[in-house]
Amino acid sequence: MTKSVEISESVRHYYGQVLQSSNDLKTSACCTIDSMPAHLKVLLGSLHPEVLERFYGCGSPLPPALWGKTVLDLGCGSGRDCYLLSRLVGPEGLVIGVDMTPEQLEVALRHRDWHAESFGYANVEFLHGHIENLAAIGIDDDSIDVVISNCVINLSPDKPKVLAEIFRVLKPGGELYFSDVFADRRVPVALQKDPVLLGECLGGALYWEDFRRVLQALGCPDVRVVKQNPISLNDAEVVAKIGMINFSSVTVSAFKLPLEDRCEDYGQVAYYLGTIPEHLHGFDLDDHHHFETGRPLRVCGNTADMLQDSRYAEHFQVLGDKSRHFGLFDCTSGPQGSSAETSGLCC
Repeated sequence: MTKSVEISESVRHYYGQVLQSSNDLKTSACCTIDSMPAHLKVLLGSLHPEVLERFYGCGSPLPPALWGKTVLDLGCGSGRDCYLLSRLVGPEGLVIGVDMTPEQLEVALRHRDWHAESFGYANVEFLHGHIENLAAIGIDDDSIDVVISNCVINLSPDKPKVLAEIFRVLKPGGELYFSDVFADRRVPVALQKDPVLLGECLGGALYWEDFRRVLQALGCPDVRVVKQNPISLNDAEVVAKIGMINFSSVTVSAFKLPLEDRCEDYGQVAYYLGTIPEHLHGFDLDDHHHFETGRPLRVCGNTADMLQDSRYAEHFQVLGDKSRHFGLFDCTSGPQGSSAETSGLCC
């Protein structure tokens, strides 16, 4: 068996047969939902209990401003996030879930009519396939507004191919918004194939700098962290194998836009209009850009483009253009958060 096929089969077996509920997990890597926004926690109550029970994701990679949009969920599993998204995109939107594990998809499909009847509309599709080859299941170029993924990209044996497919299918101005497990160093090759470590989202965890380099090669030089939480290893056997590595569950945002590789200052200012229903008094673009409603905030050229050339455009007023350049944007520490020098991020 090739390495890619071996890893895929190991993941399929772990999620299709070994895990029967979230209680079978050995670490907190796939269950970090403590920071889920209140409006999403309320919606969880409208989902079928079995869909919730068979959920193994991490974090809450469901961004705002999705009404009427087309959203693709990679590694949708039992469909929890797809059914949450069904409520967020509304009857005029579309949600497409993709997964390679038949046992997980069977749960999602079994309750599709139940959710459609409960919500009053049907706007969710499930496709069986591999996230490394979305073309094979009919996902066209420039057809998706937002791609999400919940603790799944780390399970892929070919992460650069997955990321390339994501940016192929995203519309210009579209966003990749996902939660996954990141490591503070490269995982040793021998541990990458361990079935338990792989299934627990540790063996295939992304080293942040490698991830950043892949996206830069794909034309995405500015990646933002939205939030992150440390992962606890709750199993002695797991700790003995891989306890020397620190893991975090990180929610990441990356736009399909022609951005610069540094934060440049063009004297631009942005105002958040307070028009996203769940964010009336302020909006967080990422972990160091908080926009208080109606209050002006200086932004770099990349941030200005993210706000005015994406689905967020109707919710912001951006003043200024790029006709005059003032050098690098001042990313030093301040009220917005840590500096670029310490965080490794753009502005």
